[in-house]
Amino acid sequence: SMENTLAYLKTLKEELHKSEAEIVALALETGLRDLMRERVLAKYLRGQIGRDEAIAAAGIDWVEMAERQRDAMQADLAWALKA
Repeated sequence: SMENTLAYLKTLKEELHKSEAEIVALALETGLRDLMRERVLAKYLRGQIGRDEAIAAAGIDWVEMAERQRDAMQADLAWALKA
């Protein structure tokens, strides 16, 4: 909600000693970076880009986490289909 957003903004402004404009710019940059990373990982998991390209764009930690999540989901699905 807008009320929560304003509370977050106020808290960050006080804790980081930055202006509202700086905090909003940082939030936008962070959000865009997260969206791009999610896009890269989705493309990798769909086989549209290779592992090396995904690592270069998102980082090995994120790629390995996506692989673990995919493997866990596939294991859960296989288990459910056996029942």
